[in-house]
Amino acid sequence: MKKIFTFLLFSQISYAQEAPRYLFDDLYFADPSAHVFNNKIYLYPSHDIDTEVKDPTNGGHYNMKDYHVLSLDHIGQKKTKDHGTVLKLEDIPWAEKQLWAPDVAEKNGKFYLYFPAKDKEGNFKIGVAVSNKPEGPFTAEKKPIKGSYSIDPAVFKDNGKYYIYFGGLKGGQLEKYRDNEPLAQAKEPNDQENALSPKIALLSQNMLEFAEKPRDIQILDEKGNPLKAGDHDRRFFEGVWIHTYNKKYYLSYSTGDTHKLVYAIGYNPYGPFTYQGEILTPVTGWTTHHSIVEIDHKWYLFYHDSKPSGGKNHLRSLKVRKLEYDEKGFIKTMNGQD
Repeated sequence: MKKIFTFLLFSQISYAQEAPRYLFDDLYFADPSAHVFNNKIYLYPSHDIDTEVKDPTNGGHYNMKDYHVLSLDHIGQKKTKDHGTVLKLEDIPWAEKQLWAPDVAEKNGKFYLYFPAKDKEGNFKIGVAVSNKPEGPFTAEKKPIKGSYSIDPAVFKDNGKYYIYFGGLKGGQLEKYRDNEPLAQAKEPNDQENALSPKIALLSQNMLEFAEKPRDIQILDEKGNPLKAGDHDRRFFEGVWIHTYNKKYYLSYSTGDTHKLVYAIGYNPYGPFTYQGEILTPVTGWTTHHSIVEIDHKWYLFYHDSKPSGGKNHLRSLKVRKLEYDEKGFIKTMNGQD
């Protein structure tokens, strides 16, 4: 298996040139999941607010309480439309706090909002809310997905099947689990051990449950070895996303405490994936949770930073910029300070 990946060596770094732009001036949103539905661009972000929580331990100051849906008729539209609140914390029976980064998938004319939240015991679970329209409003299921944990769900459709990816360290609680079971005490691997992996599971036909137990996704170095926990410049931290380009699968994610957005390439939704390089150098703010989408035959990166709020990590603003590939299919690195 490893031999398949040996030719996917690191690309020579080339830089994309087109300048980014902010999508909103008067509200703070982050973690944008972008999709094209009905020939319109929809964004499903988290909604940053200035809350009474001042302790940043494990992300407690990211105390979001609702979700909005945003839309654009085309990528160059000057003003992004806010469709308003589409789901509130108090309307989710099982959730207590922290509505973090969501994603949406469409199947048979229905739209499914996947979101993480902490339950009454303080554990992150992943819930589902359903709507007949991409702009919502959404109605939450009474219980979270059975067997779910951690954060940052992202749903990917491939050959008629839907897969959910998830996971995040530290505040995202991924280190509290091994083999989908909670540990008596949360523990990250030491630097020489294999890094913790993002998770993947096939979704059920009704889109409301896992159709299988979540599996680990292997992210390998150029020699075919799993990335180590101490490799903070390359190992997975949170914010996984997946897209395809030229029949290859691109798994992208945040490195967290080194503030990079990076990617790996594989040949099926389950991987393994071989690390390739940086998509975006560090932005102003803590980390970068993003999405990559093809729109009108061009590719775009949606992400956030905290420049407009003066660097407040819990008040972030959405950005978009063109994403480019070189002739070999490697993503051109972008400067996060642009």
